[in-house]
Amino acid sequence: MSAAPITGGERAAEWVRRQLQYEPADVTLFEQALTHRSAARANNERLEFLGDAVLNLIVAQYLYAHYPEADEGALSRLRAVVVSGDSLARLAGPLELGPALALGAGELKTGGERRESILADALEAVCGALYLEAGFETARRVFLRLLAPALEAMDAAAAEAPDGQKDAKTRLQEWLQGRGLPLPNYTVVLVEGESHAQTFHVSCAVPALNSNAQGVGLSRRRAEQSAAQQLLAQLAP
Repeated sequence: MSAAPITGGERAAEWVRRQLQYEPADVTLFEQALTHRSAARANNERLEFLGDAVLNLIVAQYLYAHYPEADEGALSRLRAVVVSGDSLARLAGPLELGPALALGAGELKTGGERRESILADALEAVCGALYLEAGFETARRVFLRLLAPALEAMDAAAAEAPDGQKDAKTRLQEWLQGRGLPLPNYTVVLVEGESHAQTFHVSCAVPALNSNAQGVGLSRRRAEQSAAQQLLAQLAP
């Protein structure tokens, strides 16, 4: 006798266990969070609405605690960086969120599992589902772990910015976002020296503008900042 086919709920539950490290009680709730509107009437749009608010509160609470000198405007800008659609879509990649989604035939045909807006919306919906089932503290704990690389990178960049001035990567990102352009790509092109005294060469490119610049630093982070500064000088002299 052949094994019974795996249901959508079972696939959703397995993804939640593996990626969120959480045992779901209401499988249908997470199945809905991973269902795009193109696939079914019971889709993730309402959960996305709720999850967006919960995720914004999680990040706002973190920033309020970690940046005591930042004013409202600075905190809002930092939060926007972390919870932007682009940032959430990048987070969805390592979580293998795309393959876990239920999509309609049209979206499957056009690569909807890779579309940034669909991935970002689904991740917000998962946050909403987790909040409904387990409460704010569990949602906060899980999503702070998932967001840790982005938050740590932001903390490190902020520490390097002199006298509270926005660092070059942030200023470049805001300049591009203000013009509706995609974020830059950073690529390590060369690493020189022994492991204890390395020099990094990093390229910062914006393909949409056919623009790029290179920076050098004693760490990858510093080289990225240098490259961003060089590109800003080209784009906004």
